[in-house]
Parts: sequence; C-alpha cells; structure tokens
Amino acid sequence: MSLPVRHVAGLPVVDRPLVMGVVNVTPDSFSDGGRFAHTDAAIAHGLELRRRGADLIDIGGESTRPGATRPVVAEELNRVVPVIAALAAAGAAVSVDTMRSEVAAAALDAGAVLVNDVSGGLADPSILRVVADRGSAYLAMHWRAHSDVMQQHTAYADVVADVRDELRQRVDAALAAGIDLDKIAVDPGLGFAKTADHNWQLLQRLDELDALELPILVGSSRKSFLGTLLADSEGKPRPVLDRDDAGVALTTIAAISGVWAVRVHEVRASVDAIKVVTRWRSGH
Repeated sequence: MSLPVRHVAGLPVVDRPLVMGVVNVTPDSFSDGGRFAHTDAAIAHGLELRRRGADLIDIGGESTRPGATRPVVAEELNRVVPVIAALAAAGAAVSVDTMRSEVAAAALDAGAVLVNDVSGGLADPSILRVVADRGSAYLAMHWRAHSDVMQQHTAYADVVADVRDELRQRVDAALAAGIDLDKIAVDPGLGFAKTADHNWQLLQRLDELDALELPILVGSSRKSFLGTLLADSEGKPRPVLDRDDAGVALTTIAAISGVWAVRVHEVRASVDAIKVVTRWRSGH
C-alpha cells in the first residue's frame, strides 16, 4: 500500500520523496566519528550533499546516539549556527536538528526553514512556541527519553499503534502552540526507545501511521539495527560506515511506500534509488 502524496508548506515540493542529507557538527557522532565537527568541514560537506541532490540539509550539534552526553547550549549554538548561516546564504534549504528552543530560535534566525525536533517538543516544550512565532516548518519525531536512558523505555503494547498515538499527542501539542497543520511532518523515530524488531515492524506497517494524515519522514540511515542485520559470522555488527548499501535498500522501500522524505548520510545513492522508484512507478 502506498501512502497518499503529502507536502509540508514552505519546503520543496517535488513528485517524489525528498532527500534530507545529514551533517553532524559533533565530535561524538555515531555515524561519522566527528569528521565534520569543525565549521569549515561541515559547510563543505553540506554543500557537497546539496550538489549530490539533497533537497534539505539537516544540521545537528547534539549527538543522539545511545548513551550520548548532551552539550551545553552555548556549545550547540557555536556548532550549528555558523554552518546554517553559510549554507542558507548559499541557497540551500536547511533544517536544524535540535531539541532546544534557544538553538531552534537562533537557527531559524540564521536561515533554517525547518526544525527537526527528535523529542517532538517533550524535551523543551518552549520549542513549539518558537516554531509557531516564526512560522517555520516542524518535524516531530517519536521520542520517549534522552539518549542516555532511552533504551530503558522500549515497552509497547503494539509499537506501531503506540507510536502513532504518541505522535498524535505531539502533533496536538504543536497545534495548541500555534504551529500550522500544513507545516507539520512526523517521524516514527527508528532506533529511539525501539528494539530492532520494533524498527522493522514500523517499516513494515508505515501505512498505519497515515492515520495521522501528515507527511512522514523515515530516518534509518546507518542505524544499529542495520549493523545487527548485517553482522558477520561471529555476530559482530557491521561497522557504521559499511551500512550504506542496506540503507539505500530501505530508502527504496520507503520510496515505494510513498513517504514524504528520507533522512540519509549517503545522499547520491538514495537520490538514485528514488529516481529508479519514480521511473518504475510512472509506467512510461
């Protein structure tokens, strides 16, 4: 079953899933080991992702890997604001990956067009008012707890139904804060307070999340459940940077399912996969 075509007001509108390219401006990122922790490297990488076809560049200054320690607000601001300002000045559509209202406000002032809040407003409820006041787009992810304890919160009666219902609560909070409905998208939060089996169930039943009647983003790139799936004969998980082929397979599945967007580290391969799916579905 394919999801209905949905878009987010103020963001690019195309006849295929959007590709959000990830730039982690952190020294402790799970996915790239801090390769883009310095401002110049992060800007260059963001521009390269845009050249490779990314529709959105997602800038994050806080690692959300399991067990990660949160940076102080000033450090997160110092990491992301110069990168966002430079990329926006170059004409890129930029999102900020943050749970903090202060960072969201500074990022939007610097030119970001989307706040990608992995906590859906739970970590800092003030972020919703910041988004509403500036008329920004908002991506609410399913989340239950911070990275250092999130895997202690993996109990679900039915993971898909529970994620859907908890996301609905976050959407209601966003609407109550004044965010326009047509500027909201949702993310089921693969890997966040989820087991590997939970992630697969969510991917298999994405159509059930359409009860929210909102654009859906899938972020599976390089996550640990892929490392587990691709483990070697001794059970050692596949290294993070060697999971991209599997990630492209999931981009393909997500595109066939009709999601609004995918969040990926390896942009060009995902762009290619989406082009293949789009051509395959066109029938001519």
